[in-house]
Amino acid sequence: MSEIPAKAMESEDPSNSGRARAAGDLSDARASHGTPASDGTSASPVPARSAAADARDDRDARDDRAARDDRAARDARSARDPRDPDATGFGSEEPRPGEPLWQSKPPGSIYDYIKVASFSIGPDGLVDQWSLRAEQVFGIPAERAVGMDPIEAFIDPDLRAQGQRKMAEILDGREWTGVVPFRVPDDSDEGGRGKDGLAEVYVMPTRTEEGEKAAVCIVVDVRTLRRMETDLAASQAIFGQSPFGFLLIDTDLRVRRANQRFASLFGGTPDDHRGRGVHDYLARPEAERVAATLRRVLESGDSITDMHVTGFLPGSDERRHWSVNLYRVHSGSGRPIGIAWLGIDITARRAAAREAAAARRNLALLNDAGARIGNSLDLETTARELLDVVVPGFCDLATVDLYQGLLAGDETPPGLADGSAELRRVAFSSAVSDAPFVGGGAEVAVGAVHHYPFNSPCADALRTARVQHVPGEDGGLVQSTLAVPMVAHDTVVGLAQFARTKGSEPFGDRDRELAVELAARAAVCIDNARLYRREHERALILQRSLLPPGDPVAAGLDIACRYLPGNSSADRHSEVGGDWFDVIELPGHRTALVVGDVMGRGLRAAVAMGELRSAVRTLALLDLEPAEVLSALDEIARGLGAPGGVQQATRAARRPREADLSEVYLATCVYAVYDSVTRRCTFANAGHLPPVLVEPGEDALMLDVPPGMPLGVGGEPFEEVEVELPEGALLALYTDGLVESRDHPLEEGLQAFVGALTDPTRPLEDVCDHVLNTLDTHHGEDDIALLMARVQGLPADSVGDWTLPREPRSVGRAREFARTRLRSWDLEALADTTELLVSELVTNALRYGEGEIRLRLLLDRTLVCEVWDSGLVQPRRRRARDTDEGGRGLQLVGLLSAAWGSRRTPRGKTVWFELPLPDGETTLTDPAEALLSLF
Repeated sequence: MSEIPAKAMESEDPSNSGRARAAGDLSDARASHGTPASDGTSASPVPARSAAADARDDRDARDDRAARDDRAARDARSARDPRDPDATGFGSEEPRPGEPLWQSKPPGSIYDYIKVASFSIGPDGLVDQWSLRAEQVFGIPAERAVGMDPIEAFIDPDLRAQGQRKMAEILDGREWTGVVPFRVPDDSDEGGRGKDGLAEVYVMPTRTEEGEKAAVCIVVDVRTLRRMETDLAASQAIFGQSPFGFLLIDTDLRVRRANQRFASLFGGTPDDHRGRGVHDYLARPEAERVAATLRRVLESGDSITDMHVTGFLPGSDERRHWSVNLYRVHSGSGRPIGIAWLGIDITARRAAAREAAAARRNLALLNDAGARIGNSLDLETTARELLDVVVPGFCDLATVDLYQGLLAGDETPPGLADGSAELRRVAFSSAVSDAPFVGGGAEVAVGAVHHYPFNSPCADALRTARVQHVPGEDGGLVQSTLAVPMVAHDTVVGLAQFARTKGSEPFGDRDRELAVELAARAAVCIDNARLYRREHERALILQRSLLPPGDPVAAGLDIACRYLPGNSSADRHSEVGGDWFDVIELPGHRTALVVGDVMGRGLRAAVAMGELRSAVRTLALLDLEPAEVLSALDEIARGLGAPGGVQQATRAARRPREADLSEVYLATCVYAVYDSVTRRCTFANAGHLPPVLVEPGEDALMLDVPPGMPLGVGGEPFEEVEVELPEGALLALYTDGLVESRDHPLEEGLQAFVGALTDPTRPLEDVCDHVLNTLDTHHGEDDIALLMARVQGLPADSVGDWTLPREPRSVGRAREFARTRLRSWDLEALADTTELLVSELVTNALRYGEGEIRLRLLLDRTLVCEVWDSGLVQPRRRRARDTDEGGRGLQLVGLLSAAWGSRRTPRGKTVWFELPLPDGETTLTDPAEALLSLF
């Protein structure tokens, strides 16, 4: 706080009356002592007196002046209004004894900022009075200063001579004003130099009561004045030349000063804005907010940085934005006198920030779309993923319509010419409490088929493949809609509509571009899903066509099967696989059970599966042993990946080369042959999972069948295992999709499968359903094939088995055995045909075979006759010429039987034929007509 002396006396009164009294005393002193006037004249001189008299008179004069000043101060204080809190400069506070009285209450004074002190010089040229202000300016107490020679104490030695001359002139009665460099003595300074200063001194000659010449000195700190001049110039330059709007606002929140930049924006000159308030520049709600902030700054003193203010310039409808900094301004005494307002126009910056934020939002939305759209190869799911991305981040309501023909699997969606083809609404999303989509015609439910009128904006968007802007209806919820065609590979697959409700930001050019990009990305994913669906359906049709049609039927077995193709899971797109199963009827009421799995997925795996299945059926009809069937399949699998087939693959296998894994076909397979007469089953395994057997009253167990190498590897033989199956036993063959997934390891799945086969007596269909419901079969990662068979062997009375010696009589005995057994089976209608064919086969065995002859009749769904012998030569059917006496026996067998053939056995061969049972609809061939047809 600055110092403001009022009078160079021991007791100082800063009030107006005190200053007037001091001025009056000074005038009286000048008049009585003849002080020189301002024009240089002086009063008459005073006669000389003795030194003792002068000292006594000086002392008495000082005492009288002190008493007079005390009375004047009391009179001035009593004259003031006692209700005025600023009457003494401190309100109700009284100054402490010995302290100066400072002005700190409004109105302010220049003395709040500069330092002014006073002291008096006696006739002897020494300091005789030293004010409290002088103590603070010079830092010397009164008891030390009184009696000092001011020239010797404060003036530099080089200037003392000039100072003594000036002092003599002053004591001679002349006024003097000038700038004097001075030095404050400092005892603590070892060099004795002290502190330097610069003071502007105003010396007024006076006379003592005794009439002696003296002087009163008023001292002002020049450096403080120079600093004030510099600060004032700097503030003027900053305020006037600032490129920002600058205001000084008083405590009544009125503009006291505005710079030229502010006036150039809001019109007029800076003086025109004096006295205005924030309501003159801003709309009422914004003005109220800003006024409240100004009051808070004025009351608390807390600065406000980067406060955003919105308004309009005069004569402009463009909304402007300013960043305003506010801080409280104080007087030199620390009293708040107003608020400084520094405003920067940030409209362009705000626009750029909005553009940058919109660009970042769009990039984030596109990034989100890339991560979330297309995770499923399903049309409807992909459409819903698009809406999950855009609502509510981009719009408030959205729909997706796809061409009905595309969903039905048509190669090219119809109606691209006029845009009025049928569409199906596959997805809808709303961020407004599931509000209906209005503004685009009648409401359409999800799943409904509809079409847009020819002249509608949506039909135009479909027809031209360009975005159309559809304004909202009056009184409706929607503000505007973007109808965006979904284009993939230059083909429009559907229409996406993005709508924003009233009150939202309208769609701009950037939004249109973003909508096109989002719709294009979704369209490509939808088109990919369409292509995948088409390929998957074709592969599935191919695969199902290669599987057994309907429910397989086998002699001595109750069969149930299940096939579940892989489907699209949540995080993986599965394709059709190469799993297959088959039930093949073999001669002699035997059945081949096959389950296999081609490694890989897609059409290649399905085609390979079809080839292997056809090969298995062909090899099975040759009546080969299971190990021989798998060996032949292994050769075929190796030939699938070679251009020249099996022979080329065999030759190439002999040459060292790098295998092309893309052309390698590997498969696992288990092949079993069941004989319903003996209830024995022979297994051979090529890298497949082991069969599971459940015997009545026992727990399920996995059969120990040597796994062998997968088909297509080659070089390793396959082993056979023969197992006798008890009556009522349950046999299960399966693929790995049933027992293995990413969430369930193989061992865990096998144990769960074995544990699910707890009640083999239930119907097989129920057992299959129970297994599929118990295990995790909905993972969709792989195909699932399950083949289950319950053993139901032929009863003993349905089998006729005889051994015949190698003699001609055996032919007659064979006919007799056959007729007798057919009679017991009530099949006399087949007796003649059976006797004729049995006689032919036994005769061939006698003529061309070796060892004992065995005759066996089997009755199940058909009648089967088998003739066994130890010869290895297979009978070969040939066409006899008209002149040949023999060679027509096998032709006769072929004419009269439903099927016939021969197969090798471990001890020779078996020749067999099969006759259908009479059911009233089947017409049997007359043997006589058959014989005549041979000639």
